[in-house]
Amino acid sequence: MTAAFELSRPEHRGRFAITVYQEGWRLGGKGASGRGAAGRIEEHGLHVWLGYYDNAFRLMRECYAELAEGENPYGDWEDAFVPESDIGLFSPGERAAWQSWSAHFPPTPGLPGDPISSAELISLRRYLARSLTLLRALVLDCAVDHGFFGERPLEPESAAADAERLGALLKRLLRRGAFAGATVLAEALAVLAAALDAIPGRLDGTFVRLAETACAGLRAWLEETAIARDELRHVWEVVDLSLAYILGVVRFGLLTDPRGLDAIDGYECRQWLRLNGASERALASPFVRGLYDLALAYEDGDPGRPCLSAGQGLRATLRLFFGYRGAIFWRMRAGMGDVVFAPLYEVLRRRGVEFAFFHRLTNVGLPAGGEILEGDRSHVESLTFTVQAKTRDGRAYAPLVVIGERPCWPAAPDFSQLSGGARLAREGRDFESHWDQRGVGETTLKVGRDFDFVVLGVSLGAVPHTCKELLARDARWRAMVENVKTVATQAFQIWLTEDLPSLGWNGPPYIVAGFVKPFDTWCDMAHVVPEEAWPRPPATSVYFCGTLPEPKFDPAEPDYPDKVRAKVRASALAYLRGPARLLWPGAFTLSGRFRYELLADPSDGAARGAARFDQQYWRANINPSDRYVLSAPGSAAHRISPLDMTYDNLTIAGDWTDCGFNTGCVEAAVMSGKLAAHALSLSPALEDITAYNHP
Repeated sequence: MTAAFELSRPEHRGRFAITVYQEGWRLGGKGASGRGAAGRIEEHGLHVWLGYYDNAFRLMRECYAELAEGENPYGDWEDAFVPESDIGLFSPGERAAWQSWSAHFPPTPGLPGDPISSAELISLRRYLARSLTLLRALVLDCAVDHGFFGERPLEPESAAADAERLGALLKRLLRRGAFAGATVLAEALAVLAAALDAIPGRLDGTFVRLAETACAGLRAWLEETAIARDELRHVWEVVDLSLAYILGVVRFGLLTDPRGLDAIDGYECRQWLRLNGASERALASPFVRGLYDLALAYEDGDPGRPCLSAGQGLRATLRLFFGYRGAIFWRMRAGMGDVVFAPLYEVLRRRGVEFAFFHRLTNVGLPAGGEILEGDRSHVESLTFTVQAKTRDGRAYAPLVVIGERPCWPAAPDFSQLSGGARLAREGRDFESHWDQRGVGETTLKVGRDFDFVVLGVSLGAVPHTCKELLARDARWRAMVENVKTVATQAFQIWLTEDLPSLGWNGPPYIVAGFVKPFDTWCDMAHVVPEEAWPRPPATSVYFCGTLPEPKFDPAEPDYPDKVRAKVRASALAYLRGPARLLWPGAFTLSGRFRYELLADPSDGAARGAARFDQQYWRANINPSDRYVLSAPGSAAHRISPLDMTYDNLTIAGDWTDCGFNTGCVEAAVMSGKLAAHALSLSPALEDITAYNHP
C-alpha cells in the first residue's frame, strides 16, 4: 500500500497505471481488521504504533491531509491516533506470585512524522551519551535521596571540551584505580559522555578502560546500595542492562564500525548482553521479557527458545526510549483497518489506482532457464492468480461498510455483490484461509501485455506458496526463506459489562507485557467501544495476544484450522479461569469462578457459563500470510532488499525485506514500501526515508 501511495503521487503525473491484486475482500494483511456483530472491531492482535514510527506516521498524515481536501469522513490524523505514555510490566516477585511495575514516559517535543533533517537524527554515539547522562542523574538522585554521600560531584569543564583536556581527565580518573562512591562515578560518567561528543574518530584504549572501570564500579555500588532493597530491584536491573549495552558498544567498536549495530547481528540479544556483564537476574527481568514479548521473539512460538538478534534488539530499544516524539506509544481510535487501510484505500481509489479483490497469487513465473547465479539478470514473465469470486455485474467490488459514519472493512465479504454469492456463502467459502483453495477460475498476466513492473507485497510466509520458480532457481531466495523465520501467533478479545477498575485493576489502562504466557501482552481498549455499534455498549474491550507454539496437528488435514482454533479457544478460557484473577479479582466469585455473565453478548444473551465466551472473538494466526516475521540472529544477512535488481521488473515490499529496520512492524513495512517505490521511480529519495541508514 505504501508503494502504491508513493507511485500514484500527483507529481508522477500518471506515469504509472497501478492495479492492486488482493486475496479476499480486504486490505491490510496482518494489519487487517473487520467489523463483526454489533460493529465490533476484530483484529489479528494488539496493534500499537510507536513514537519513533516517523515514516509510517508521515504516510498517514499525508493520507489524512489529502482526504481533508474533499468530503472526509475520517477526521484528522490526531483524532485517529491517541497518545499513550504509560506501560506496565509484570515479573515473578520475591514476596508474591507476580509483581507489576509501571513506567510513565513524559511527552517529548514534536510529533511523529514531523519533518526531520539528517542532522537531527540520533546517532549511536549520541545514544550512548544520553545513556551515560541518564545513569549519572540516577547516581546523583540515589545519593541525594538516600543520604549516602554529601560531597558534591566534580563536573567536567564542559561537554564541548577539546580532546586534549578531556584526555587528561580520562587519565586522571584512571589513576584513581577502582571507583567507589557516587561522587567519582558521577564524574566518570560525565567525562565519558563529554568525550563522545568531543573526541572525533575512533576512541582509544584509554576511553575503553575508563568505560570498563566506570561500569564495574557502578555495578558494584548498585549491588551494595540497591539490589538488596526490593523496591529498588528493578532500578538496579535497568542500570545493569544499560551498563552491559554501554560496555558492549565500546568493546565491540560499534561507534566506528561502518556496519553499525549490524556488526552484532549474529549474536542472540541475551547472549550479547551476558557477554558484556549483564547479570542473570537482569536478563530475566521484566524489561527483557517485555522486549521479547512485544517482538513476539520466540522461535516456533516456544517461550524456551528466545530468538532476537542483538543488533536489531538494541536498535529497537534505543529508538523506543530515545527516538520517540510526542508519546512513546500511540493507540488507534478504532481498528487498524478503519484508521489505516480504509483511508489509504480511499485516497488510492481517488487517484485512479484499481483494486482487483478476490485474486489469490499462486505463481510468479520466470522465463525458462537454469539456476540464477549471483550477477545474473532475469525478469518476471507472468503472474498467475486463482480468481476466488467474481462480482454479479462485472463492476468493481465495493469493500467498505459505514459504521458510525466511518467507512470500515467488514469481518466477512458482501456475498450479495458476488456472482453465485448465496451458494458461495452456503459452501462456507473462506477467501482468506490458506486451506480453502477453491475458486471460480484462473487468470494469468503476461509481461508486456498486462504489466511492466511487479511489486511483490505478500508476506514472507506466503513466498514458498507463491514463488516456487524463484525458490527453485535462486539460492538467495532459498536462503532467505530458510533463515528469516516466522512464527504463528494467537489472540483473543473480550467485551466486559464492567470496567477494569471496578473489577480490581489498580492502574491506568496502559499496555501490559511480560505477563503469564501464552497471552503475555494485553491492553484495556475501552477507548474503541464508542466507535462500535452496540445497542447497549459494554464498559470496555480487552485485547490479548502472544505467540502460538507450533501445533502438533498435521497441516495437511482439511480440519487443521478448526483444530488449532479450538486450541486457542481452550487456552483463552484457561487464561480467564486462572491468570486473569491476578489482574481483576472482582471478575471472580467468592468460590473462585470466573463471572462469565460479565462478557457482553451482541446476540440475544441466552448463552450461559463458558458458552458465553463463544460470543467473544479469538483467532489463530496460522495462515502463511499471517505469520509474524522474526529478527533471528544472523538472519539480516539473508534478507533481500527492495533495491535488489536481480529481476529487472520485480521489487519486493514488506517487513521481511532488508529495509533498514529489520523487524516485524508497521514502520519496517512502510520503509520497505518506500524503497520499492524508489526502485521503480527513484522517488522518494533515499535520504527522505527517515533512519534508512540508521546505525
